[in-house]
Amino acid sequence: MSFTGLEVFDTTLQKTSIWLNNILEQTGWTDRHRAYSALRGVLHALRDRLTVAEAVDLGAQLPVLVRGVYYEGWRPAGKPLKYRHREEFFQQVSKGMPDADQSDLEKGIRAVFKILAEQISSGEIQQVKKQLPEVVRELWQ
Repeated sequence: MSFTGLEVFDTTLQKTSIWLNNILEQTGWTDRHRAYSALRGVLHALRDRLTVAEAVDLGAQLPVLVRGVYYEGWRPAGKPLKYRHREEFFQQVSKGMPDADQSDLEKGIRAVFKILAEQISSGEIQQVKKQLPEVVRELWQ
């Protein structure tokens, strides 16, 4: 049975739900809003650290609904951000998860990186990782 009456919407809702469930499973959290906040925070932090061309390449492989979250509020001018330290990446992610402690931030980051690695082409993931500082690349499984 179709939820929306449009296959493209039903498919993206299903895929997004799977992504959120995977984040919950990886982190041990039970709050879907927290999983969404982690997904959004990590995607925005990644997007803003990548060159504009690479950010667009990554965005093209995301499910439609996740892609909308990814591009929400994006201002390409002044990108990529040039942080070099893990703490700076955590600070960027925490904008989407302001109440999270360091442990929850790391759990969320690792879970989102894992789902990206599973759902995005390995070639694209390698290109994304090349643009990240080594201390952030270490968070990828």
